[in-house]
Amino acid sequence: MKTITLYRPIGEKELILIAESDFKKFPPRLEWQPIFYPVLNEAYATEIASKWNTIDAFGNYLGFVTEFKINEEEFLKYKVENVGGKIHNELWVPAAELEDFNNSIIGEIKIRKVCIGDKYEKASTPLVQKQIERLENENEKL
Repeated sequence: MKTITLYRPIGEKELILIAESDFKKFPPRLEWQPIFYPVLNEAYATEIASKWNTIDAFGNYLGFVTEFKINEEEFLKYKVENVGGKIHNELWVPAAELEDFNNSIIGEIKIRKVCIGDKYEKASTPLVQKQIERLENENEKL
């Protein structure tokens, strides 16, 4: 079975919900969010996490980059949309199909990076603080 690696920038609240699923699925979309859109490369996910999530009070001024794998068959069900520059490719999954999409995730959703905004003060849970410390320690070793 061939797999595709995807990335998703998230804020603190979404990280907590993903952790509650044992890092197996993304939470349902909010009523006003018709599309779930993971991105096709880490650079684009990092751009969103650093430029948008870090200025968002709802996400506690934190941007995390997640990485996960799905099977190619599931990937091919959805349209890839370019929303700007060369690297700005997103997989558009209708919100109503997110449960099926989540079921196609292979393994765990991994947290790869953290971006911390200027207005960030402290993590809202020990789980989030632990993720921040782990990622900062990994970056120091690079």
